[in-house]
Amino acid sequence: MLVAFSVAPSGTGRSDGSVHDAVAAAVRIVRESGLPNQTDSMFTTIEGDWDEVFAVIKDATDAVAEYGSRVSLVLKADIRPGFSGELTAKVERLEAAMENDG
Repeated sequence: MLVAFSVAPSGTGRSDGSVHDAVAAAVRIVRESGLPNQTDSMFTTIEGDWDEVFAVIKDATDAVAEYGSRVSLVLKADIRPGFSGELTAKVERLEAAMENDG
């Protein structure tokens, strides 16, 4: 499965409203998990089985909770049993389709 998630604290008390330190703590946990992952400006996507992916997301959420009085967590999942490597394979199929259309 693939899960794209965004996690951020609120109530940080920072005058600039920045959450980059908290997000860095979450991304560090994802990267240290050893699961395939990718981070962009809006989400971190992680690939693995249900239990391992959600354990990492829980740990990342717990890390972010240290930075504020409240945590916002947004999830989007692609649950496709029997498939792996989809973090890159989905994009490769899209690029191939675009080349064939041109």
